[in-house]
Amino acid sequence: MKRTTLFSCCLLVAVAGLCRIALAQQRAIINNAKSPHSTLRSVDLADVKLTGGFWAEKFDLVAEKTLAAVWAVMATEPANSWHNMQVAAGVKEGTWQRGASWNDGDLYKWVEAASQIWLVTQESKLDRQMDEIIAVIAKAQQPDGYIATRNQLEIGERWQVINHHELYNMGHLMTAACMHYRATGKRNFLDIAMKVGDYLHRAFVLNDDPKMWVFAFNPSQIMGAVELYRTTGDVKYLDVANRFIDNRGKTKVGKTVTKEFAKQHHPGVGTDHNQDRVPIRKESEAVGHAVLATYMYCGATDAALETGDKALMAAMERIWNDVTKRKMYIHGGVGPLTHGLSIRRDSVHEAFGDPYYLHNRICYCETCANIGNGMWNWRMLNMTGDSRFADIMELVFYNAGISGLGMDGATFFYTNVLRRYGSEVPLLRSDSGVRWAGKGAICCPPSLARTIAEMRGYFYSTSPEGLWVHMFAGNELDTRLQDGTRLKLTQVTDYPWAGHVRMTLAPEQPAEFALLVRIPRWAAGARLTVNGAAIQASAAHGQYARIYRQWKNGDVVELQLPMEARLVETNPLVEETRNEVAVFRGPVLYCLESVDLPEGVRVEEVMVPQGIRLTARREAGLLGGVPVLEGQALRLERTEWSESPWYKEPLYRRVESKKPQPLPIRLVPYHTWANRGRSEMTVFMPIDW
Repeated sequence: MKRTTLFSCCLLVAVAGLCRIALAQQRAIINNAKSPHSTLRSVDLADVKLTGGFWAEKFDLVAEKTLAAVWAVMATEPANSWHNMQVAAGVKEGTWQRGASWNDGDLYKWVEAASQIWLVTQESKLDRQMDEIIAVIAKAQQPDGYIATRNQLEIGERWQVINHHELYNMGHLMTAACMHYRATGKRNFLDIAMKVGDYLHRAFVLNDDPKMWVFAFNPSQIMGAVELYRTTGDVKYLDVANRFIDNRGKTKVGKTVTKEFAKQHHPGVGTDHNQDRVPIRKESEAVGHAVLATYMYCGATDAALETGDKALMAAMERIWNDVTKRKMYIHGGVGPLTHGLSIRRDSVHEAFGDPYYLHNRICYCETCANIGNGMWNWRMLNMTGDSRFADIMELVFYNAGISGLGMDGATFFYTNVLRRYGSEVPLLRSDSGVRWAGKGAICCPPSLARTIAEMRGYFYSTSPEGLWVHMFAGNELDTRLQDGTRLKLTQVTDYPWAGHVRMTLAPEQPAEFALLVRIPRWAAGARLTVNGAAIQASAAHGQYARIYRQWKNGDVVELQLPMEARLVETNPLVEETRNEVAVFRGPVLYCLESVDLPEGVRVEEVMVPQGIRLTARREAGLLGGVPVLEGQALRLERTEWSESPWYKEPLYRRVESKKPQPLPIRLVPYHTWANRGRSEMTVFMPIDW
C-alpha cells in the first residue's frame, strides 16, 4: 500500500513537472518549445521576475505611464482606433474616423502589451479592460473571420488597395491573441485569432488567386500565422505563413496582374518596395521599406524554425550580413532614407538605401523598423545559438529600439536621427523637432510598449546543454531546463551602467549542466569567475563562455565587463562619417546635445581628441541619474559662416587657418536625448588625430 502511494505521488510529481515545462514554453515571446529547427528554446515570461535596474525601471514606466498614454491617443483624435472598432462592432453609432489604415493593428499591439503587464501586476482593472476591448473586437469581426475596420466602414469592400493594411492588422491580431492567451489562459482573443487564421487559409491558400498575392504588404501576418500554429498546433496556420513566403516575387506587372491593377493598388506592387520583385529565397540584399522588410525577415525566420527550409535559412543569413555589414546605423537602426531607390531602381519610402549610404541628419530609422531588427535577431539567435545575433539584439534594445520613448513615458519619436541641427534646418517627412504625445500614425508607441513589457523574455534560453544567458539585468529566474532540472538563478547588476554581473545559482538539487554566458563583442578583456576562481584567463568576447560542471545551491558566477568609454569609427566607405567618431560605454551609445554646451557653441564645432579621457558621472537631477560622460574636447570655431547656414551663401569657401581651443563637454546616452526641450544633437564628431 505504501509503495503504491509512493509510486502515485512520484507519478503526479513527474506529470506536474512535464506540464510545467509545456506551460513555461507557452508563455514565451515565441513559443518555439517544439520548433524542430530551433537550437534554443525561449523561457516562460512568468519565470523571469525583474528586481531592479534599467529594464525594471523601463517596465514600470510603461506600466504606469505609457500604456495609459497610448490608450488615450487611440481612444480619441487623431488615431480614432477605439472609435472605429466600436462602430464596426455596432456598439456605437458613427462612421469611420480618419486616423491611419493600420490603427487596428496598433490596438491589438496595445492588448499584447497590456497582457504582458498584467502577467506581472495581476491588476484586475487591466484584465477587465482587456476583456471589454476583446468583446468589442469579437463583435466587429465578420462571420467568416475577416476584420479590418476601414474596409468595413468606409470602403465597403475587401481587398481594394494594398496599403489599407488589412493583413498587417490581422497579423498583429493573431500575435497579440497568442500572447494574451499565454498570459491570461483565456481563449476569448485566441478564438477571434483562429477565425482570422481560418479565413486567411481559405482566402490565400485554398484560393490561390494571383491578384490576391499583392496584398501581402507590411507582412506581420507571417509572424502571426506561425505563432498561431505554435499555439494551437493546427498546421493550416503554418501553411498560411508559408504561402505568403512562397508568393513573394511572383507578382509580375503585365503578367500575373495588369498595369491598371497595379496602378490602382500601389506603385510598389511587384517591386522591391514590398520585397516582391525577387523571391525571398533568392534574395541577397535587404531592399525596400525597412519595416516591411524586418517583419518579412522575422516571419521567414519563424517559418524556417518550423520547417527547416535550408534555402530560406541561407537567404536570411545573406540578408543579415548585408544589413549588419553595409546598411545598419551605429545605434542598430535600419532604413536610412525617407525616399530612395532600391538596387534594382524601384521607388521606395522608408528605404534601405545603397550600401554604406548612412546619412545622419536625414536618416529615417523608424522606431518600428528598429524594433523589427531586434526581433529578427532574436529569431536568428534561437535558430543558431550564435552570439553575433545577440550582440545586434542588445545594440538595438539599448539604443535605437528604445530611443523613440521619452523619459516621461508619454512622448515619442517616430524617426531616430543621429544628427539634429537647429530650427532653421527643415525637418523631413515624419520627423519632429520635439517628442510628440499623439499622432494618427500611432504604430511606434504600442510597439515600444509591448517590446519593453516583454523584454525579460529575451534574457535567457535553454538548450539540451543547459541555460543560456543573453542579457544582463537585475532579475530572478525560476525555470526548468530541458532535462527537467529546476533551477533558480539570481542576477544582481547595475548593467548597462556598471560592468559587474553576479549570478547566484540554486538548482533544486546538485545537477550537471552547462551555463553559457554571452561575452559581448565589445567587451575585450572580460573576466569570468566561479566561486571566486577564474575559469579562463579572459573570456572570449563575441562568444558564449561555456561553463560545464555540477552546480549546487549557492554557486556564484561573476562577470566583469570593461566599462571605459571607447571611440568607434565607421568603415571609410561611409563617407558621411569619415574621420569622425562616436562614443560607446558598454552597450550604450552616447551623443552630444547643445543643451550641454556653453551658449554660442554649436554641436558641429566640437572635435574629439584621439586620446580623450571621458569620465562617467551620475547626477540625481540629470536625466534620471543616468551616467553621463565628461571630458576635455576641442572647439574649432566657425564664425565666418552665417549664423544660419541653411539657404545661405557661400556653399564653399577657402580654408582659414585656425587653432582649436579647449572645451569641456558632456555626453549623454543617445536614448535619453530630446528630453530637455528642443536641442541640437550629434552622435558623430570629428576627431583630431
